[in-house]
Amino acid sequence: MLSEALIPEWDAASCIGALMTTRRGGVSGPPWDGLNLGLASGDQPRCVEENRRLLAAATGAQPVYLRQVHGRDVVRIDAVSLTAPPPDADAAWTDVPGIACAVQVADCLPVLFAAPLGRAVAAAHAGWRGLAAGVLESTVHALCEGAGCDAGALVAWLGPCIGRREFEVGADVLQAFGAPVAAADQPCFRFQPRSGGQLRWRADLAGLARERLRALGLQRVSGGGWCTVEDRSRFFSYRRDGITGRMVAAAWIRSPSG
Repeated sequence: MLSEALIPEWDAASCIGALMTTRRGGVSGPPWDGLNLGLASGDQPRCVEENRRLLAAATGAQPVYLRQVHGRDVVRIDAVSLTAPPPDADAAWTDVPGIACAVQVADCLPVLFAAPLGRAVAAAHAGWRGLAAGVLESTVHALCEGAGCDAGALVAWLGPCIGRREFEVGADVLQAFGAPVAAADQPCFRFQPRSGGQLRWRADLAGLARERLRALGLQRVSGGGWCTVEDRSRFFSYRRDGITGRMVAAAWIRSPSG
């Protein structure tokens, strides 16, 4: 079992399972200590595989991992996906019980979704590039089409990500979201220049995601209250540490026998 996990507080059907790992537990040594789930992080593969086995045991489902590329593509996963090469995508959905949609993060925002009556689930990896490119829009569209429902019927949960006090960005990020590049606060962007006078803002990644989900018609969105950079004991953070592990947010439909 996992020594710690964040469990979404959301209004999903009882047959839906979901969690977000922290760095606590696992078998990886520094600087990936301890529950590193990222094979591309530089950690020993045997340690990552053992950590992934612990995750699978905790969920009672088989997680399907993606080759995340900071884009907007979403894929449907099923039993065939368990033995296929990881797809290049930043979101996945499934309507197959016992298969977990999983996204890896270490500052980017994980977003989990559940359709009504436990028909389907989805997980999205939303860094600022993918968020600006429309990964949440792609995920919601695919999930609604697959589950035969409207966006307003979905529930969503935002996991830990780099927080608004720590996420320093430049003008390129504001431009990607269509915000005015001005020496002033913008919605979800607080103006905070560097001491040398360089224009910089602090971005609210979770707030930007909430705006997008609200625009899509989602009414029930929870989570998003953790900062990966500020809480070193619980969360991996690439921006803080450089070489570090990866956490996983996962959602699945429980098997009838599980």
